[in-house]
Amino acid sequence: MLRFVLNRLLSAVPTIFIVVTISFFLMRLAPGGPFNLERPLPPQTMANLMATFQLDQPLYVQYWTYITNALRGDFGPSFIYRDYSIAELIGQALPYSITLGLWALVVAIVGGVAAGVTAALRQNGWVDYLVMGVATIGITIPNFVVGPVLTLVFAITLSLVPAGGWGPGGFSNLVLPVIALALPQLAVFARLVRGSMIEAMRTDHVRTAKAYGLPARSVVVVHAMRGAMLPAVSYLAPCCAALLTGSTVVETIFTIPGVGRYFVEGALNRDYTLVMGTVIMISVFIIVFNLLVDILYALLDPRIRHD
Repeated sequence: MLRFVLNRLLSAVPTIFIVVTISFFLMRLAPGGPFNLERPLPPQTMANLMATFQLDQPLYVQYWTYITNALRGDFGPSFIYRDYSIAELIGQALPYSITLGLWALVVAIVGGVAAGVTAALRQNGWVDYLVMGVATIGITIPNFVVGPVLTLVFAITLSLVPAGGWGPGGFSNLVLPVIALALPQLAVFARLVRGSMIEAMRTDHVRTAKAYGLPARSVVVVHAMRGAMLPAVSYLAPCCAALLTGSTVVETIFTIPGVGRYFVEGALNRDYTLVMGTVIMISVFIIVFNLLVDILYALLDPRIRHD
């Protein structure tokens, strides 16, 4: 297992390098620039700004400078928030995004597994059809539609919770963005667990456990769910990635000061360093999540030997 972990960590280095390279040149190829305003700046002011941020250098020089600085942990200053470095901005915003993402992940896993197991144990009944119908709706409706609808109903019409903002970070501030972020992933988990649970309940060892007269709860929880969780565990890595990248939309809708909001503002304002910093952070998170899921997969299924 240790050899597998080391190999995965070593393979992550070229992956991050490719992601950074592609993102760097795509950002530079996009039309416009960080200092192209509706009212153009005087030529001398523009020249000074370009020189200050080294944007007057050839592109390959900019790329080499960025890579060498990034290897030392220096992601440069922000073009929009000029009093802050990228590391400072991400350091301030990351706790908000992690809190939101973790709560959404917990809601998606717990809700999805419970709904999937319930539907599987009542296969072809009205409960099964209801759960799968709601799951299908949850998958098809994107969170940039769910978010405004939740705000309209529960914040504006019923005045039960705030419409946006982080506030003290309590339940009332988190409930709507967490639901908007978790709902599509909850629906995916429900469908995955339902299908695998139906197969698990028909396996020989589960039927043997039933024949020995074990309690139904023991058969389901101990013998069936362990195998049925493997597809759900496999989906954890893309789920975590979706919760991180999907939070860019949700954070913007609910005006949460997280990394996602900075990513959107950076892309809209051509803040090259801010976008690059968030891209690197998300890439590292995705690679780490994939590694953790592979390890968890091996622990759940001893037949899998990564080494």
